[in-house]
Amino acid sequence: MPFLKISGQERAELPGGVWGGDEYRPAPAVEGRRRLCGSAECAGGWAMPWRSRRRPVFEGQWGCSGRCVLAMARVAVRRELGDGVVAAPHRHRVPLGLVMLAQGWITQAQLRRALEAQRENGTGRIGEWLIAECGVDAEQVARGLSVQWNCPVLTTEGFSPETMARVMPRLFVEEFGLLPLRVAGSKILYLGVEDRLDASVTLAVEQMTELQVVSGLVTAPQLMIARSRLMECETVAVRQEQLSDADTLAARITAILEQKQPVESRLARVHGYYWLRLWMERGTVGRLGSLPTTGEDMRDYIFTLGARS
Repeated sequence: MPFLKISGQERAELPGGVWGGDEYRPAPAVEGRRRLCGSAECAGGWAMPWRSRRRPVFEGQWGCSGRCVLAMARVAVRRELGDGVVAAPHRHRVPLGLVMLAQGWITQAQLRRALEAQRENGTGRIGEWLIAECGVDAEQVARGLSVQWNCPVLTTEGFSPETMARVMPRLFVEEFGLLPLRVAGSKILYLGVEDRLDASVTLAVEQMTELQVVSGLVTAPQLMIARSRLMECETVAVRQEQLSDADTLAARITAILEQKQPVESRLARVHGYYWLRLWMERGTVGRLGSLPTTGEDMRDYIFTLGARS
């Protein structure tokens, strides 16, 4: 009887392998390796053969049963609610007009004229009035904002609306006045804003894409043109729902995961919105972080909490 040739690595994977003649061939890692349940409350159901499954996956963790998926969803909802998180202290920022005056980019007369126009009209940002009333260039205002917020000035060069349209739901683009611009070096996603940074959006996009997000100022005209192009492109299908409370949100997330059975899914909070993204098939994840390669086999859900009006 011939001896079996089994390497150390193959010996460790014997339970998931197959026999081929006198040689043992380990099965592929994904198919043959039993996954452990991601719920800290799991009572060991992952070891029960009748519960063996590879979906759904939520934030990189597999849930062996609906009860375990619910426990994982509750943990994520509590995290996004910010329980126990201390808010960062407010940082006072020098007004834009004073920043530009100190840099020598505008005169006192120009600043006074812009402030008077803003006060008389009762609306508009000081940068807009510097452009409209004093002839200050939009790029100069963007430079002033970059000094005020300590961030770079970006351009729309290299902007791919077809790819960037799938980064986040259009609702966030429209409501928060920002725009995903491009990915550099397969690691950094540049996010363009018109007049201020938004830490909530930045963190949510980093969670969803697994890319480092760098926000920077873009001139209003460039941002408007690029946003218009993005709005014409295919995006991930989105559904909006209003729920009563956090427990209902966790239960709804669980129901969606159990029904859709995604290969990956994540939850992130964007101000008052709770954004759930589902990757239905492995082919939907591209080489740039977790950016979708297509809008197909993807789902976005946006939840808000509170009583319906």
